[in-house]
Amino acid sequence: MSTPVPSLTSEQRTEALAKAARIRKERSEMLAALKAGRISLPDVLDRDDDTARQTRALHLLQSLPGVGKVRARRHLIDLGISETRRLQGLGERQRERLIKLFPPQG
Repeated sequence: MSTPVPSLTSEQRTEALAKAARIRKERSEMLAALKAGRISLPDVLDRDDDTARQTRALHLLQSLPGVGKVRARRHLIDLGISETRRLQGLGERQRERLIKLFPPQG
């Protein structure tokens, strides 16, 4: 049996929408920095904030330079990681294998 969704006051709803928008913007900036090479995969995996933890593994791999949708999905299948898995749900071995597969560039 599912839990009913709590009703929010308009102030709470506004705060929740603002927080969601902020996190989406931060995630977009983080993934753009990864694509541009300003940060590395280990940098993202080592972050301990909601922005990084709630990012899907598929989106992370697609943001790596030279990795598109097909290659990202293929790597996730090879690693046994679901496309919908978020970074917070990755195990230590999965993180290590991702870093080994995509080592930091110079």
